[in-house]
Amino acid sequence: MDALSDVLRVAQLTGGVFLNAEFTAPWCLAARMAPELCAPLLGEAAHFVPYHYVLEGELRVSLEEREPLLLHAGEIILFPRNDLHMMGSDLAVRATSVKEILRECQGGGPHHIRHGGGGAATRLVCGYLGFTSARGNPVIAALPAAIRISVGSIGAANWFRAMFEYAAREVTAEQPGSATVLGKISELLFVEALRRHTMELPDGERNWLAGLRDKTVARVLGLLHGDVSRTWDVEQLAGEVGVSRSALADRFRRVIGMPPMQYLAHWRMHVAAQTLKTTAAPLARIAEQTGYESEAAFSRAFKKSFGTAPATWRRLNAGR
Repeated sequence: MDALSDVLRVAQLTGGVFLNAEFTAPWCLAARMAPELCAPLLGEAAHFVPYHYVLEGELRVSLEEREPLLLHAGEIILFPRNDLHMMGSDLAVRATSVKEILRECQGGGPHHIRHGGGGAATRLVCGYLGFTSARGNPVIAALPAAIRISVGSIGAANWFRAMFEYAAREVTAEQPGSATVLGKISELLFVEALRRHTMELPDGERNWLAGLRDKTVARVLGLLHGDVSRTWDVEQLAGEVGVSRSALADRFRRVIGMPPMQYLAHWRMHVAAQTLKTTAAPLARIAEQTGYESEAAFSRAFKKSFGTAPATWRRLNAGR
């Protein structure tokens, strides 16, 4: 399994398109997803990534202390940190909260909403993705506050555009299985957004996603994520990717921001925490799966990282 797929697997990414919206000028909406708004489709999730795809018309979007953006039909914007953002035809209009908008919806399934003053229309497909945990997730940590993508810049753009048109019809039809279909579309969108963002990173960028673009670092990440329980050392990794030990250590640290073994230790703790939170697996098995020789060694490492013993942490975080 490649490193990106493994990170998303452990994060337990889920998605659900929830709104096929037609807004008419003048209108302005203040948006940030909250657990109570997302729970009907996603259930429990600790972190949300909302997005908006413009089907028709124009959309103005603003984040605090940032210049407003003007999006046109065929553009998508995602908010990986779930920051409060303003969106509308005129951002000077009094903003309506997303909670007020969703009060117009009945039930817990996909929704169709019309809102605004009756002027020029903007049609959107809005959605969100959920993660069971964002703590320690290297993908979320590496992403900016907003990612803007033009569908025309994506390979097979006609297919991608048709997928969103299909999503809009699916939201309106509310057929059996719609939540599952739309959730998978949301997940596909997020992975494609990550790919596009990674390809467009400026030279010299230093973070986890930049590591995917560096062939040597990407291969090392793939090895570590492919067998997290193995007793790795830098010498072994260097031999696998065909560079010297010192060259690998320096390159990995410059791109990722920490040495390979420190990264592995952090990732093992993230995997362990997710396993404790979502399964009833005994500590000895989790220790083995994350590369520790004994339950005692695992417990010491976990307490050093999280400040509490794994059994206590599990009891406090189960179901959260």
